[in-house]
Amino acid sequence: MPKMKSHRGAAKRFKRTGTGKLKRHHAFTSHILTKKSPKRKRYLRQATLVSKADAKRMKRLLAC
Repeated sequence: MPKMKSHRGAAKRFKRTGTGKLKRHHAFTSHILTKKSPKRKRYLRQATLVSKADAKRMKRLLAC
């Protein structure tokens, strides 16, 4: 049986942390930024962790 391939779209969007959790970036940062406050845009620049509920599915996509 051949090796499992990782989902390339997911591999480009998520990174693993040292403890094995998944890091992601926020959505809503690409356009229509004029109505968003500077505080909100600053917050959206920061990376965050994938929620525990979704982490299992994301790890399966990454085949790790």
